[in-house]
Amino acid sequence: MKTLVVVIHPDIKSSAVNKRWIEALNKYPEKYAVHQLYEVYPDERIDVQAEQQLIEQYDKIVFQFPFYWFNCPPLFKKWLDEVLTYGWAYGSKSDYKVSGKKVALAISAGIDEHEYRPSERYKYTLEDLTRPFELSFEYVKADYRPLFAYYGIELNTSADWIEKSVPQYLDFLDTL
Repeated sequence: MKTLVVVIHPDIKSSAVNKRWIEALNKYPEKYAVHQLYEVYPDERIDVQAEQQLIEQYDKIVFQFPFYWFNCPPLFKKWLDEVLTYGWAYGSKSDYKVSGKKVALAISAGIDEHEYRPSERYKYTLEDLTRPFELSFEYVKADYRPLFAYYGIELNTSADWIEKSVPQYLDFLDTL
């Protein structure tokens, strides 16, 4: 079964690592379906029914995005608010359409990994900072998986550094 990779990047053309990940995923259309939210919804008007139908087709879903301001791009939050509706994703009369689906985050982080420690500048791990996503997906009974993060993009934009991330990301997706 293919993995749906929902890419949420507001400026993919100027991206270094996220754009490279998409290129790698597109080499394996039998394994990955790439769905770019900002490309599909440049006006940010989400077709909720289309998104729900798409989600229903896959057992493994990864949300790929850059991490900035200690959060996700705004269209991802809007997607969560609008697509995970009462009656479809949760609620006393819900079919729990996301239930049992493996869901994970794939994050590009500008800051080096060591900066995300309690004793360092940003005080919290990336896992701590993404806990609301974990709780949200657990609430809709999804099988939330550990996240993938590639750190240090802000200071390491060399082709070698970016290329190093590709096999790591593909391995992560293949072991979901």
